[in-house]
Amino acid sequence: MVMMRMEVEADRVRRVESTLQFEVGPESARQRLDDFLAAHIGWLSRLRIAKLIAEGKCFVNDEPGNAGRRLRVGDRVWVEPGEFVPNAMTPEPIPLEIVYEDSDLLVVNKPSGMLVHPTRNVKRGTLANALTYYLNRDLFATAGQSEASRSAGDESPALIRPGIVHRLDRATSGLMVVAKNQRALSVLSRQFQRRLVEKSYLAIVHGRVAEDELAIRAPIGRDPEARPKWRVMEGGKESETRLRVLERRERRTLVELQPLTGRTNQLRIHCAHIGHPIVGDDWHGAEDHSTRLCLHAARLSFRHPSSGEMMRFSTALPAEMARSLDD
Repeated sequence: MVMMRMEVEADRVRRVESTLQFEVGPESARQRLDDFLAAHIGWLSRLRIAKLIAEGKCFVNDEPGNAGRRLRVGDRVWVEPGEFVPNAMTPEPIPLEIVYEDSDLLVVNKPSGMLVHPTRNVKRGTLANALTYYLNRDLFATAGQSEASRSAGDESPALIRPGIVHRLDRATSGLMVVAKNQRALSVLSRQFQRRLVEKSYLAIVHGRVAEDELAIRAPIGRDPEARPKWRVMEGGKESETRLRVLERRERRTLVELQPLTGRTNQLRIHCAHIGHPIVGDDWHGAEDHSTRLCLHAARLSFRHPSSGEMMRFSTALPAEMARSLDD
């Protein structure tokens, strides 16, 4: 079971003041504090986690923590996010497309339009809600739909929490791996942190891309005065995306994208930067009437957290994206 307990004072729920508490297990021994938090608080960005640590809102054994501190088995980590904490334990019987499952993990195909985690404004209908129900489905098997609905606010520690290792944007569909226990969560998180996980995406972009293959290298930074805030800019972080053309049509091109770095909105930004914005991406210049962002996480490869076997998964181009290719 993923060990994560949320303690929220009843009289402060409306003011969203909360504290998260974790106990470090053997799988996380010697892990840096910032890496540990990134693996366990998936709804917060690394930038936000770094800020919380710098502001003294993170404690290890009641002492202020620092990002590089190496954790030991039994350490108690406390975090005060000072903002909305999503209730990832709320179970909802939302249909899921399960691509693979074993005792350690499952791989799901997330639909476009679904958030991974609850937010301040969207508390239901997320992948976390759906996974929590799925992992505890035996608990609700005899309760029936009405009982499951009444249990939606239950904070019972008996519920198995999904270990969501990585994220996809709400508008992006595709493959995600989810840990079912603490050991799998730690091992998979380290693979993502060390960039040992291979990911590639299918995208439909505007225009006919002339080159068969491209290496897009353009630094990405954050400009709080601009919209969108993340864009190619001087002084930004080094970013690289590999592009390969799969099929050209009259006005659009189907491409495979492989991000070699993990910047916010990297694929959208890089495609727009070369003059071929992704269909449906109105934030980066795609002026069209597409019903969805035409970006799909189609391939995912990682080593199994227990056996070490290389696991490779792939999904086909979604039907609604295929239709957009000829629009």
